[in-house]
Amino acid sequence: MSFTNLIRKPFRYEFRNATLILLGVNLLVFILTYTFPNATAYLALNPVLAVQGKMYWQVFTYQFVHGGLSHLISNMIGLFFFGIAVERRLGSKEFILLYLLSGTLCGILSLAVYLATGTMEVFLMGASGAVFAILLAYAILYPNSIIYIWAIIPIPAPLLVIGYAALETLYLVTGTNQGVAHGTHLIGLAVCWLYFVVRFGINPFRAWFKKR
Repeated sequence: MSFTNLIRKPFRYEFRNATLILLGVNLLVFILTYTFPNATAYLALNPVLAVQGKMYWQVFTYQFVHGGLSHLISNMIGLFFFGIAVERRLGSKEFILLYLLSGTLCGILSLAVYLATGTMEVFLMGASGAVFAILLAYAILYPNSIIYIWAIIPIPAPLLVIGYAALETLYLVTGTNQGVAHGTHLIGLAVCWLYFVVRFGINPFRAWFKKR
């Protein structure tokens, strides 16, 4: 079997409500960190603790930690609405691989950026990097889907993703809306883009153009 065939070998399709399990894990970790605030230092991603403290697991666990109830709810709404649809199309195994790989690579690459720029006091937390990846996956799999912003404004899913990418880039370049990991969001989009190119041989732009 060639390397390409190995990379693109599909999983047997199964639907196991993995999205709901991820929602439950995020909720349980939120309760844990709310009950034991010191747990945040062990689970969120901090460059000093991750490297000098050898808490390497933080590049994975940070994605289940949230800084407050509104932070948790906003991410879980995105995961719920887009995650279930993506999981149904890809199957639970593929969905879990995409989600966890995206979140973990977001952690690793964000850590690399923090170390390179000397940003050592930050605590990265939240599922938004992985959720952005799932949002892009949704737009690729359902290119004709219409999403209603604030339940009023209809926007095609691909256009919404492009808009988010442009907005996150603007925030990152101008330094506005600080306190939000805009770079991590963009990494999530990039990881998902590469995932579809490498894993499925699908170029999102071509998929959107072809559908239209």
